[in-house]
Amino acid sequence: MSIAIRNVSKAFGNFHALKDVSLDIESGELIALLGPSGCGKTTLLRIIAGLETADQGHIFFSGEDTTDVHVRERNVGFVFQHYALFRHMSVFDNVAFGLRMRPKATRPSDAVIKQKVMDLLKLVQLDWLADRFPAQLSGGQRQRIALARALAVEPKVLLLDEPFGALDAKVRKELRRWLRRLHDELHVTSIFVTHDQEEALEVADRVVLMNSGVVEQVGSPQEVWDHPASPFVYGFLGDVNLFHGRAHEGEMLLGDTAQGVRLQSPEHAATQDAKAMAYVRPHDLDITRYAATKAHQGIAARLVRAVVVGPIARLELEPHSGSTSGAKDLLEAHLGAQEFKALGLKEGDDVVATPRKARVFVQEDPALAI
Repeated sequence: MSIAIRNVSKAFGNFHALKDVSLDIESGELIALLGPSGCGKTTLLRIIAGLETADQGHIFFSGEDTTDVHVRERNVGFVFQHYALFRHMSVFDNVAFGLRMRPKATRPSDAVIKQKVMDLLKLVQLDWLADRFPAQLSGGQRQRIALARALAVEPKVLLLDEPFGALDAKVRKELRRWLRRLHDELHVTSIFVTHDQEEALEVADRVVLMNSGVVEQVGSPQEVWDHPASPFVYGFLGDVNLFHGRAHEGEMLLGDTAQGVRLQSPEHAATQDAKAMAYVRPHDLDITRYAATKAHQGIAARLVRAVVVGPIARLELEPHSGSTSGAKDLLEAHLGAQEFKALGLKEGDDVVATPRKARVFVQEDPALAI
């Protein structure tokens, strides 16, 4: 089932949770609504479900206006962060609940219900727990049972609100992979809300970045990572270093003096001496030892802290006082553990950080007017 969201707005008192949001979701897609707390993603999910009413705008399911259709008539499956299983019911009875609550005319027979429930429990790989109660399950198992229960009524749309938010990191990672495999088997149109960038980029077909009630960018995980549409998107997706300076005719000068580091920004070739910001990922900073006797094309800094975990060394760098880098905070650099070892650096040493790749936004960009 395809979903079309048209000009949806929602306010709670003076707080505008959604501001004229429009979005198209293809049948069988797995979409992630990603953004910080309070950006409107859960409100949008609840409006799609029929659990909230929009102040204005429309929701279409496969071309039919469902804006005023009651939640019971929308045929939507909903999975919440906190399982919401019935504690007094067995796993089997929890999954069977929605089928047994159907009107008598459309309720399947007990034999059909039993077969369907066991098929679903096999699908989520927990058929061996059918007789257990929720309190006897792990968090990851409870969430998979909640998903099986949502799927039991054969929803046309599956909505998941921070489905793995209450679980520890290892279980979250396992369930992310499992959810992606399950979706590839079922192809039910699915929308899940998360504030976890890694989760959205790993699981979704497309990512919808939301901020302050508006959609900032929609695209595949690779598109939004490689081509962020705004400073917000760049800053929200992963770690990033922010530099301030001025852009002029295809170059950005970091800092405020003519001695600063220059970054190429050919996309701003027509820009004339405008305030600008440059975003540089930690892995796009080259690190070399600082030598006072040599001229350096980079940012002189002191190594404050080095954390080596597995194959990656994560460095925290403090630009030298009076530096022309335009950086407001500590810099973060990532390099291979072997490369870091070969440099022979220790905390307190001076280094030069040279941006290898940057994304520049200038003040005149509409993206900076958000």
